[in-house]
Amino acid sequence: MMVELAIKLGVCALVLGGVLNFAGMQTWLERKQSALMQDRIGANRAYFTIPWWLGGLPVNWILRKLGGLGILNAIADILKLLTKEDLIPEKGNRFLHTLAPLLSVFFALMAFCAIPIGPTVHLWGRDIPLQVANVNAGLLFVLALGSIGVYGVILAGMVSGNNLSTLGGLRASSQMISYEIALGISLIGAIIWYGTLDLQLMIERQGTYLLGGWLPHWGVVVQPLGCLIFMTAALAHTKRVPFDLPEAEPEIIGYFTEYSGMKFGLFFLTDFVEVVLVSALTTVLFFGGWQVPYLAPDGFYFPWGAFVPVSHLGYVIWGLVSFTVKVTAFIWFFMLIRWTLPRFRYDQLMHLGWKILFPLSLLNIAATSVIAVATR
Repeated sequence: MMVELAIKLGVCALVLGGVLNFAGMQTWLERKQSALMQDRIGANRAYFTIPWWLGGLPVNWILRKLGGLGILNAIADILKLLTKEDLIPEKGNRFLHTLAPLLSVFFALMAFCAIPIGPTVHLWGRDIPLQVANVNAGLLFVLALGSIGVYGVILAGMVSGNNLSTLGGLRASSQMISYEIALGISLIGAIIWYGTLDLQLMIERQGTYLLGGWLPHWGVVVQPLGCLIFMTAALAHTKRVPFDLPEAEPEIIGYFTEYSGMKFGLFFLTDFVEVVLVSALTTVLFFGGWQVPYLAPDGFYFPWGAFVPVSHLGYVIWGLVSFTVKVTAFIWFFMLIRWTLPRFRYDQLMHLGWKILFPLSLLNIAATSVIAVATR
């Protein structure tokens, strides 16, 4: 019993540490990627020094180099938020004002429990799934927790005692209704095709091949329209540009107007965690998850007949690296959109959600059902 608990805690630490590091990486990536796209240098001023009598001379040189790359800005952000005064509006509700950011970040992190980050590890005579919770309906679990997180945003706007914050919360609720329906329906095609809601099983069924063994049976191949709809709706879920209407700094400032210090930092963290979540879901549902093309548990089977053996530990490492690279690529892609497109107007968002994404998602279900029946 204690061994099982220790293994489960180890997997939890691996998943949580990975998610938080991905989220922290985005604070650096957002600055540097936007600077690169806008022909700027970007963040390069945050660094600290260690006294020479503590052996600080070589360490300070390294810190100055890291600061020049902007890597230490994440630490500077955390220190700044931790040292700021926590202000609660006179008209606000103290308890609910504190609860709102905790709700947002808690449910965003909990959604990762059902996401597999790698294949099952056979170690010490045990099968260790690299998944915190092996839920049969894992996809529903992730979507449910991802949807509940918006209540923290709505609550923050409603209890701040500020009309502009309230408007930001209302925008968040109406935006959620607009994209959540299309997001959920877009995944029905993948559920029909793979015949399961279990995310680990869905990844394993993407490990087969089409066109004589050359083309991986990934979701993006058999569900290209569903993938496009999901990625668009999932980007709206993150409340990032071009779907940042609940924030919209030039217009209403946003639902976190009355937040300061680490409470604001939790909302900031939630946005980054949600980007990691939608990147991981896109990877799992449409890009094979931890699968590596032509890699089986005992080695690489290439379509031209070649075989390269791989140990079990190597197979697991390949899977973890594959999942990490894919998630990183999608984070970069969503950042690319964030710094390329302007914000939609409110009526444009409603038009996109109800008149474009929703009908397309229904069309995707009909087409998938016909093809699935015809080919089976």
